Amino acid sequence: MESVMRINDLVNGIVWGPWMLTLLVGTGVYLTFVLGFPQLRYFGFMFKEVFGKLGKKTENEGSISSFAALATALASTVGTGNIAGVATALHLGGPGALFWMLISAIFGMTTKFAEVTLAVRYREKDPLGNWRGGTMYILEKAVGQKWLAWLFAFFTTFAAFGIGNAIQANSTAEGLNLGFGIPHLYTGIAIAILTGLVIVGGLKRISDVTTYLVPFMAIFYIIGAILVLVHHMDQIPGALANAVKYAFSDPMAMPGAVAGWSVKIALTKGIARGVFSNEAGLGSAPLVHATAQVDHPVRQGVYGLFEVFTDTIVICTLTALTILTTGVLTANPDLTGAQLTLSGFKIVLGDTGVMILSLGLSMFAFSTILGWYWYGETGAQYIFGVKVIPVYKVLWIIVIIIGAYGGGGNFLKHIWDMADTMNGLMAIPNLIALLWLSGELRKLVKDFDDKHRGGLLK
Repeated sequence: MESVMRINDLVNGIVWGPWMLTLLVGTGVYLTFVLGFPQLRYFGFMFKEVFGKLGKKTENEGSISSFAALATALASTVGTGNIAGVATALHLGGPGALFWMLISAIFGMTTKFAEVTLAVRYREKDPLGNWRGGTMYILEKAVGQKWLAWLFAFFTTFAAFGIGNAIQANSTAEGLNLGFGIPHLYTGIAIAILTGLVIVGGLKRISDVTTYLVPFMAIFYIIGAILVLVHHMDQIPGALANAVKYAFSDPMAMPGAVAGWSVKIALTKGIARGVFSNEAGLGSAPLVHATAQVDHPVRQGVYGLFEVFTDTIVICTLTALTILTTGVLTANPDLTGAQLTLSGFKIVLGDTGVMILSLGLSMFAFSTILGWYWYGETGAQYIFGVKVIPVYKVLWIIVIIIGAYGGGGNFLKHIWDMADTMNGLMAIPNLIALLWLSGELRKLVKDFDDKHRGGLLK
């Protein structure tokens, strides 16, 4: 096991290292120019499309509505990275990490737009009548590289157990234990039962739950963060100024927790946490966006823009500002992760802040378990066929209990570390597909723009 973990650490350092992060952001920059800055051109249309479809049912057999697909994708992306991940990035990289997180998100919007568009373009129905799509189908049908498609499916299948399951179950258990003193095992059993009741109904039931859960949990957490910021409104300009200043300069002379910050750490940690949170470039969210009932692939791609905007530019920024404006980053140099965010909430809201954060963390994590289940199932059925789905459901529920109860064990830590590596490895075949098909993407965008202007599409 030690030998395996040494190899894993080496590979992890590559897939989450500076060169890979540069490729992730660079792909977003390249596609932004190739596609004519879709995050700006479609910005107004994005809000009109998303909020204009609220409450409208456009689902057919084997598919869900565009908004339901967005909610399920957001359920997966909005997770512990928005609370614990942002705090860790600030702890290690300083205020400048926020700046680089936002830069990666701006270009990540285009990356997510592109991968969602291609996923809808090259989707197909499985033997059970469900739409299936994503990087593996793009690589097989459009790029002609089935071996890369298989690798992506393999990484997705097993990364899901760690990134989308065990880590999230443990975070939920930690959050409820922190706020209400509930034992980890009880939480694990409860989550397993609730998850089982949802996933037994397939994608339709998953999307039904996330359609109601995601808006509620996002608004719940956003209101809590805004309450903290209102009390420190005078500190917001200074926090934003520091984020820009320390993105390009090294505050070595500053005391406390900031003593070890550097420009390189701020950049790498900011981008890494941003990518980890919104998953732009990893190819995960398109697995559910591909199931949407939509009249043009680019229209669903616009929902990908909104996904990154909400996850990182809104929620992650609010988390970062609650930490920076309350001063807990320098006042508590030993704290990191969710504990650091908790300190910011507690300063203003007291025990209520603890409850808000613990419930928010729990809801974020639980919704991620639901969304990532579909990703893992899609990868597994691509490799093994639909016969594997019942087995995958059972394994998913078992891992929830293990993750919630045994979060501190070395065995589970090894699972998490390997899953983190596989999560990063998903990006390699996905980015190959995006760069390979950039010309096809440009044609799809032009076709949508022409039809939209001509009144053929609403």
